[in-house]
Amino acid sequence: MDDPTTVFTRMLHAVDALDWATVRAAFADTVRVDYTELAGGEVEDVAADELIGRWQSIFPGFGATQHITGPCILTPEDNGVVRVDTHVRSFHRIADAEGGPIWGVHGHYLARVRAGLITALTLQLFYQEGNIALPALATARAARPETQRQPR
Repeated sequence: MDDPTTVFTRMLHAVDALDWATVRAAFADTVRVDYTELAGGEVEDVAADELIGRWQSIFPGFGATQHITGPCILTPEDNGVVRVDTHVRSFHRIADAEGGPIWGVHGHYLARVRAGLITALTLQLFYQEGNIALPALATARAARPETQRQPR
């Protein structure tokens, strides 16, 4: 079984590569997700397949994405859970986007891993920079096969 750092990092690399099978293999069937500091809403327990479906509706619309993390701090918790803490800088690019090609999201990820599977994922937002209209454009592009980025 991979260590929690490897599980988490592999998942982010797979998101950037649009390798959805590898992304799915990193998650438990249900995941506690907290992206409230970035997108509003509520903390939710969501089926991993639904979470990945959400990501599939946006990430193929970017020309490229890159998630840079590290170092990871591991903290054992109860019931075999390991907390993974790491800073993250994520870059999302659409080359010809009006308003600029880059949207950056910078913050801190807190993940919980149990038995080699991510059971919780929280993004603590430090700041965003660049073209904050890119997510809407990426979603529109992802809905059209001719403007989707292909998996690596």
